[in-house]
Amino acid sequence: MAVPKRKTCHSRKKMRQSHDALDVPAMSIDRKTKSVHRPHHVDLRTGMYRGKQVLFREAEESTDDKGGADKA
Repeated sequence: MAVPKRKTCHSRKKMRQSHDALDVPAMSIDRKTKSVHRPHHVDLRTGMYRGKQVLFREAEESTDDKGGADKA
């Protein structure tokens, strides 16, 4: 079993632990809706990504189909 020859000094231990700190994740603000989301990810509130509707598309299509059938 490996045993250290000397006790690790305080400064060396702290230098090693400096990379263990937690970072706050970066956030982006949408220009239109002003909602906060992670950059390069889908906005989970609106379902938009880069100006296109990606999530919740089925709900919008079903409401559009109902409106079109009533008018025709």
